[in-house]
Amino acid sequence: MKQLKRVQLNLAETDRCAYWAEPISFVVQASRSVREWASLVKSAGQSILIIDEKEKPIGTLSARGILRLIEKLDTCERELQQDLLDPVQYAEGQTSIDGIQFNGAALVLVKEGETIIGGITKERYHQAKGHFLKDDHQQEIILKTIIETAYEGIVIVDQDGKIVSMNKAYLSFLGREEEYEVVGKFVADVIENTELHHVVKSGIPQRGRIQVIQGQKMVVHRMPIWQKQQVVGAIGMLIFEGVSELYKILKSANDSSIYDKKSVEVKNTQMKLYSFEQMIGKSSALHMCKSFARKASRTTAAVLITGESGTGKELFARSIHQLSSQAEGAFVAINCAAVPETLLEAELFGYEEGSFTGAKKGGSIGKFEQADRGTLFLDEIGDMSLSMQAKLLRVLEVKEITRIGGNEERYVHFRLIAATNKKLKELVSSGHFREDLYYRINVIPLYIPSLRERIEDLPLLMSHYIEEFAREYQLEAREFGAEALQAMLSYHWPGNIRELVNVINYIMTISENRIVSLLDLPGDILARKDRVQKMPLKSTAREKEKKVIKEVLIEAKGNKSVAAKILGVHRSTLYRKLKNLDLDIEPL
Repeated sequence: MKQLKRVQLNLAETDRCAYWAEPISFVVQASRSVREWASLVKSAGQSILIIDEKEKPIGTLSARGILRLIEKLDTCERELQQDLLDPVQYAEGQTSIDGIQFNGAALVLVKEGETIIGGITKERYHQAKGHFLKDDHQQEIILKTIIETAYEGIVIVDQDGKIVSMNKAYLSFLGREEEYEVVGKFVADVIENTELHHVVKSGIPQRGRIQVIQGQKMVVHRMPIWQKQQVVGAIGMLIFEGVSELYKILKSANDSSIYDKKSVEVKNTQMKLYSFEQMIGKSSALHMCKSFARKASRTTAAVLITGESGTGKELFARSIHQLSSQAEGAFVAINCAAVPETLLEAELFGYEEGSFTGAKKGGSIGKFEQADRGTLFLDEIGDMSLSMQAKLLRVLEVKEITRIGGNEERYVHFRLIAATNKKLKELVSSGHFREDLYYRINVIPLYIPSLRERIEDLPLLMSHYIEEFAREYQLEAREFGAEALQAMLSYHWPGNIRELVNVINYIMTISENRIVSLLDLPGDILARKDRVQKMPLKSTAREKEKKVIKEVLIEAKGNKSVAAKILGVHRSTLYRKLKNLDLDIEPL
């Protein structure tokens, strides 16, 4: 018995990349006996294909067809009557399971030109269809999840070097919000110093290359995408940790056995260098903020950093300095709110010997001079008095200072970065901050998001500080239980990162349990959790409020007094709510 040609579909060339069409193994010539047909149907467990002497398909025969044959024929040795065969259906040039039509047939033959390359039964079709649709959906979800949740930036370009896709991490790094802003654009017009379009042309992958983006050296991988022996695109991956972080990891591995005092001092000195790479988090808010800050570091223009207390404004200021052309100079910081007004002028301008009672012998150089050719960071500038604001404005305009008690004018050139947690525009409106100084220092405004605005970074920050304190105190690292973690995520964090560090320090010091529970959390977090639980009526809309009350009443078995206590409201208030919401549950 001569069989038809086996299927030879190439995985890389099919739309679905699946062997859904099977070889036609059960083929019999029409001249065979009914007994042989029946035997083949039984062994195949499916319909068999009947061909004529020229190997042309003339129909298919199922088990039901065999029964009809037995009823119609006097003997099982009689010749086959063609009207008992099911019709043959063809799928011309079909490389995907989509679009297969049976039209009453039990078997569809797949053809390429005049060649039959395989077939598929209705049973196999339903199995394959459900399987592949499920796989496609799952693969699509998995692929999308990998791309979108990857900490690394990922960009995909087509064979013309135009952007097809870019994940949120890369978009945020570049200061973009939506993918449509970059899709369809030539990759070199969006990403500086990229060679991804060259990889498309050459087909040669580039691994571990250094690429300068927004003034920072980054590690990148560039891989061509091949199809049918042709490059149809390329994928680029941006490693956000960057070069210095990789050096730090490598050095840490090499120095892990060195604990002498000298090596510790060297490491502490190295840790004084700040960079955007040290900022922990993968949220879009943080990435966009870092991207804007990198751009700000390109020039020496004044930067005004705003944001709540504890968000890391000084860390951003130091990172901008390290990435700027002023990096070789000093970074000089002073907190305007921490220094009394009478001493702030001396701290900034310096003084000559004998200029006032208690003046140091030989005088002292001020912060303005210390920051010459570097960066001066004025923290909490909103607390600076109006008189000092006027003096600062003059320094920024003429770039000259005179020490207290001196006559010599000294030229200074520094980059100013100011920071405040106050709303300076409101202070300007109320007359507590000079408008001319405001516009002088607010050339590049940089807002640092609060921890509430990037709460998805909280688990990463928690893990980091747990490990840090575990090393410092030589303790076992802690893990958060589900309720404790939820309480941390629900907390409003008025002190932001600074408060989080204190909370983790407290937990690592006080808790003796490896798994952190609610009882291990500080009182402020527990108090906030209790307030949220006891006052749902004040924070929910009508429908949500109705749902909450209903659930509590069910829990209280209809007892309104008990329900009122759970909700944290007076019983009369609950009755009024029940009436307004048209809700009532009889005691159970």
